[in-house]
Amino acid sequence: MISRMEIQETNQMIAEANLDVRTITMGISLLDCAAETLPRFCEKIYDKITASAAQLVKTGDDIALQFGIPIVNKRIAVTPVAQAAASLGGRNQEAGIREEGFVEIARTLDRAAREVGVNFIGGFSALVQKGSTKSDYSLQYAIPQALAETERVCASVNVGSSRAGINMNAVARMGHVIKQAAELTAAQGSMACAKLVIFCNAVEDNPFMAGAFHGAGERDLVINVGVSGPGVVRRALEEVRGADFEAVCETVKRTAFKITRVGQLVALEASKRLGVPFGIIDLSLAPTPAVGDSVAEIFEELGLEKAGAPGTTAALALLNDNVKKGGVMASSYVGGLSGAFIPVSEDHAMIEAARCGALTLEKLEAMTCVCSVGLDMVAVPGDTGAATISGIIADEMAIGMINQKTTAVRIIPAIGRKVGDIVEFGGLLGSAPVMPVNAYRCDDFIARGGRIPPPLTSFRN
Repeated sequence: MISRMEIQETNQMIAEANLDVRTITMGISLLDCAAETLPRFCEKIYDKITASAAQLVKTGDDIALQFGIPIVNKRIAVTPVAQAAASLGGRNQEAGIREEGFVEIARTLDRAAREVGVNFIGGFSALVQKGSTKSDYSLQYAIPQALAETERVCASVNVGSSRAGINMNAVARMGHVIKQAAELTAAQGSMACAKLVIFCNAVEDNPFMAGAFHGAGERDLVINVGVSGPGVVRRALEEVRGADFEAVCETVKRTAFKITRVGQLVALEASKRLGVPFGIIDLSLAPTPAVGDSVAEIFEELGLEKAGAPGTTAALALLNDNVKKGGVMASSYVGGLSGAFIPVSEDHAMIEAARCGALTLEKLEAMTCVCSVGLDMVAVPGDTGAATISGIIADEMAIGMINQKTTAVRIIPAIGRKVGDIVEFGGLLGSAPVMPVNAYRCDDFIARGGRIPPPLTSFRN
């Protein structure tokens, strides 16, 4: 039960500190949509998505109106399409589904998302940490065209895990896929790349885009909620300005608890009204381009001149850990990624830090060792080579594999842009300054191929 005092505190956080529920995401299994032909498969997935999520947007809007809590996005995550479509064959089967078939599936997902009114649908995905099936290959090669032709479809590929190691063949392939996706949408600032995430240790219940998918271990339908409040944390830290780190940690934990309770309320209400089981609350401090809704502003409140200054990684570690500690006590099930996000283009203070040179790609990589995700919404020069992109991915995957955490890369080689240019994405995706990339090459390293084995710590049985 939510108390009257909690309601008053919530109203204050909404009014003064940009608290919102960032997303209600419905997870939908497509495993029961298996079919022998592509048209029949597309028909079945369209019917299931539109039937299951028919009331999702209206329900979210009704809850927001009744409780006065902003619910920014309503989204869908489906079973990784490479798995769901495996019965149709693969790239090397003469009669099987090829890249063109997966592009048609993406169009079907886009059409279903438009019909039910959600702004994104995730799950155009493949899990290839140990190797690729024929279906996986076809989907990966189809990603550039699929994202270029659709508006609401998001894609992800998991290329590594702490148990399996890193599939370097897939890492090399993703460098080329990202470059091709960038080129196909060059006129839109290489926008397709903003809808593609490369993961190590991807989670099955992530409600945030672009990396959401509905894991094979999940129920047929589930409601996951992502709640965010970096502005609330920053406002709370103003009250302990100059205090020691113990006071800072306690303040972050108490604030995270309050934010998560809001998500719990919305999730349970959405679950009841839709008749769909509640899955998890993902408490992630996910910034927006709005002033006052910034993770980098929290760093500044803690005493750093700019994000990227010495001490930034320590500040992020403190923030990430105490958000988790506070959030886990406020909900029956905390999951997803839960922690702090550092997307460059979606945080106005992060944008400024990158623009003025305080925040570099190398410093961002160091910060990803202790945050919830990885290199997120980073724009690099359009002439950055595929092998260099693969090298950046490999470094980030190694951080995730060794540290047994989720890491990810969402990188945009902005075609026709050079260092210092600004790439505009619009909406919650914001804008990104093009950041310099180390000019030394890694082509021969990436060309080795094969798989980097998992660390010794993976043997836990």
